[in-house]
Amino acid sequence: MKLITILIADDEAEIADLIALHLKKEGYHIIKAADGKEAMQAIQSQSIDLAILDIMMPELDGYEVTRQIREKHHMPIIFLSAKTSDLDKITGLVMGADDYMTKPFNPMELVARVNSQLRRSMQFSQPSVATKPILEAGGLTICPDQHTVTLYGELIELTPKEFDILYLLAKNPKQVFNVESIFQHVWGEAYYESGNNTVMVHIRALRKKLGDDINKTKFIKTIWGVGYTFNG
Repeated sequence: MKLITILIADDEAEIADLIALHLKKEGYHIIKAADGKEAMQAIQSQSIDLAILDIMMPELDGYEVTRQIREKHHMPIIFLSAKTSDLDKITGLVMGADDYMTKPFNPMELVARVNSQLRRSMQFSQPSVATKPILEAGGLTICPDQHTVTLYGELIELTPKEFDILYLLAKNPKQVFNVESIFQHVWGEAYYESGNNTVMVHIRALRKKLGDDINKTKFIKTIWGVGYTFNG
């Protein structure tokens, strides 16, 4: 059975060693990188199943490493950072991270979040007996098995969370989802205080990529005071 490989990229060696110690106890294979450049070299040369990234690293920061990862890979990414504001967390999630923890942190909580992200990732990668149906509406085509979205034949680059939000709404076109429900469906965890901003920022970015403006069809419709629905 293939060992699951986790990349830890942090320029603080003591923190990287602490994380590695706890994850090795879970049976994971660990690769450590001291800066963003080393992190990208590891990703390009080896098979990585999940990445834990600091944001403030030499050479390349965590945001840039995430941007480069998302160009070719769908592995889960967890930011572990001393940057603690809600804006920092939202920025990290919008950039393509799947989770965000702040320092100082509880190592056991990090292990639990790693396990959760890997479970979801492995469920997604398992081949299905029956493929999920392709969704089409107003020039928009959503292929859930390939995790791709095209608009009038042009590929739209979405982050994993943006895709999940769009697919949730599009497969339930007559249903209105409030922010709390979207967060629980897409992030797979209990709603927390800043979850409202997290969802709204993702929807704003998604609308921009889909070209939702006054001159074009609005694929994501706001039902004021209630939530969001798909307008296909």
